Amino acid sequence: MNNELKAKSRVQFITHFTERYSYLDSVRLALEGGCKWIQLRMKDTPLPEVEAVAREAMALCKEADAVFIIDDHVELVKKLGADGVHLGREDMPIHEARKLLGDGFIIGGTANNFFHVQQHYIGGADYIGCGPYRFTRTKKKLSPTLGTEGYVRITSQMKEKGIGLPIVAIGGITDEDIPALMQTGVTGIALSGSILRAENPVEEMKKIINLMARG
Repeated sequence: MNNELKAKSRVQFITHFTERYSYLDSVRLALEGGCKWIQLRMKDTPLPEVEAVAREAMALCKEADAVFIIDDHVELVKKLGADGVHLGREDMPIHEARKLLGDGFIIGGTANNFFHVQQHYIGGADYIGCGPYRFTRTKKKLSPTLGTEGYVRITSQMKEKGIGLPIVAIGGITDEDIPALMQTGVTGIALSGSILRAENPVEEMKKIINLMARG
C-alpha cells in the first residue's frame, strides 16, 4: 500500500447493524465522523442484498474520498470495482484472491497469531486485521483474545522476520484503549460496535480520529 492508503487505514470502520442503525446508516455515520476506510461486512446475508447495499455504500465512499472494502465477496469486489476485499480465516485464501483480482485491488486478511500473519504475507496480503483485542459481540466464532501483550508479541515477530505489513488491531476497542494499543507496534485500529453504541456516533468517530492523529 502507498503512504496515502496507509494513512487512511489507521482508522477502519467495519459496518454493523443495530435496532437503531442499518448497514448504510453505519457507513454514513462513520464517513460523517471523518473515517476514510470503510469495510462492508454483512455476514449471513444473501448476495443480492449485499450487492445492493455495496453499490450505495461505494457511492458514499467515493463522494467522501474514502477507501471501500467488501468483506469476503471477492467476485463482487471485482464486479463493482470496489477498492478491495477483506478475507477472514474461513474465507477464500489470500493467494487465490490475489490470482483473481490481480495487483490493482487491496486485499486484507484476518489473523490471530504470527503464523496467520506469515501465511497472509506469503499469499500477497496488503494489510492484516489482527484480533480480537478483547471479547466482542459483533463477531461469531471468536478466536482467543490477544490483549496488548499479544500485539507486542506478534509485531515483534513480524519485525524479526522483516514483515512490514500494516497491522490493524480489532475487537472490542474503545477510545480508552488507544494510547496503550498504539504502543504495541500496531499501525491502526478497526472499530464497529463501540461507534454505534455511542450516544453520538459521529462525534465518537471524530474523537477516535483525533486520538489516533496524536499517536
